[in-house]
Amino acid sequence: MTKLAANLSMLFNEHDFLDRFAAARQAGFKGVEYLFPYAYSPETLRAALEESGLEQVLFNLPPGDWEAGERGIASLPGRESEFRDSVVEALRYAEVLGCPRVHAMAGLLPDGADAQTHAAHQATYIDNLRFAAAEAAKVGRDVLIEPINTRDMPGFFLSRQAHAMAVLEAVGADNLRLQFDLYHCQIMDGDLIRHMERQFPAIGHVQIAGVPERHEPDSGEVHFPALFQRLEALGYGGWIGCEYRPAGATRDGLGWGREYGLAATH
Repeated sequence: MTKLAANLSMLFNEHDFLDRFAAARQAGFKGVEYLFPYAYSPETLRAALEESGLEQVLFNLPPGDWEAGERGIASLPGRESEFRDSVVEALRYAEVLGCPRVHAMAGLLPDGADAQTHAAHQATYIDNLRFAAAEAAKVGRDVLIEPINTRDMPGFFLSRQAHAMAVLEAVGADNLRLQFDLYHCQIMDGDLIRHMERQFPAIGHVQIAGVPERHEPDSGEVHFPALFQRLEALGYGGWIGCEYRPAGATRDGLGWGREYGLAATH
């Protein structure tokens, strides 16, 4: 069965953030994800989940200075202590929210990065992920890594599926998993079904958006029903996060999800 989670950082922006939980439930979603929870206490967010009858399925570790353009710190040399603190903070939220997985964003390479700089980021990334996975394992959580396309996020350290799989192998932790975003994969690598099949044992979460505009998944060049069918055939029982920017009002664009239990306005 296809289980859809609303990404509340992108969907239901017609509402204030805490009101998006109820809006998502009314639209038929049973799970939610979002970028960051840290503007609110975990108790406040837990109350919003309980009032709406929703499950928290994913959020990100603190990303560094997001407003200044940072996009994660997991691969940044010299920021190891800050990263470790971010792991502790994220796991504290995950415990209160009952969230089984957190995403550690890799961060950006500096402009003009050479091979030596790339190697330093790689070594830092692997060491930091080993720490994060070990800490998460103590409390029964998974840590995810996600290749993000460099058109939307220029300079992002982890952008290719093959790189992500090599990192998973290098770290060697059972609870370090792949966040398989079909939108990013299509832009950078294509061949979605074959990537899905090859990488399936490593996939801990799936996300979707229409390509290339990142609107509703029934717009653009990707036929998502076929991908959902293949995921189900492979035995995927996890969540599919709807991480797209609605072209208009969120409910108006949910017609694509009717067969999966969503309720559109029209």
